[in-house]
Amino acid sequence: MVRPIVIEAPQSFIVREECEKAAWQNGFRRPFGGPPGWASFASTTVPGTIHLAAAGPQGPWYLALDHGGVIEELALPGAALPGPGLSRHAFETLRELYGALSRVYQLSASLPDAPLRQFEQKVRSLPQTTEAERLVVQRIGQDIFRASLLEYWQGTCPLTGISDPALLRASHIVPWRVCETDAQRLDVHNGLLLSALWDAAFDQGLVTISDEGTPVFSSALSEAARRELRWSAALTLTSRQRENLAWHRLNAFRSDAAATQQ
Repeated sequence: MVRPIVIEAPQSFIVREECEKAAWQNGFRRPFGGPPGWASFASTTVPGTIHLAAAGPQGPWYLALDHGGVIEELALPGAALPGPGLSRHAFETLRELYGALSRVYQLSASLPDAPLRQFEQKVRSLPQTTEAERLVVQRIGQDIFRASLLEYWQGTCPLTGISDPALLRASHIVPWRVCETDAQRLDVHNGLLLSALWDAAFDQGLVTISDEGTPVFSSALSEAARRELRWSAALTLTSRQRENLAWHRLNAFRSDAAATQQ
């Protein structure tokens, strides 16, 4: 039997406090008026808003979202209840809600066009006449890109599980110099957070990634190096990541008849 979805309206003190704490601890610290029964919050650092509600102090807990990119990436089951936002989702426990909110903030900070807006704000008044000045601007963009990839991939190389920041590299799929716009350069779907060894192999075209998210090794890569490029999981790819990786396979990968798909 399907349990009917009920939102407590008006919210009790306990529900209101728990909603405010969940939003605050996950980066959404600007409350604003929302529909009856919902507590609505925005952030000073990421785009989009969230709306929280509950059936009672013990849950279930409800989350409504209005950021289309975040909704697509989260791929959470929807909850059939009226309310704000573009989608609504249910969680049996606060722990589950906190986990979702943490990911919402990470995606909101990294998905287009948040990195692009940050970059444009930082370089708006900077000169770009000389090569040295252009390199300064490029470095700012690359730093923003790295920070965005760290958020998007949750600080972990998705192939190896390595999470030591000093060993992680922000790898462009379509290289910075080849990108036609700053939006493409700063798009997290045009990047992979790779361990240093994987980054070197990927940058040199000795390895690429299939549409299924698995590595494809060039025969130009030695057997010893291939053994050292240990990986533990296939990547889950978006459509834009697949498009960029198709470019990499065609233009950067040292393809030949002996390429090995793992």
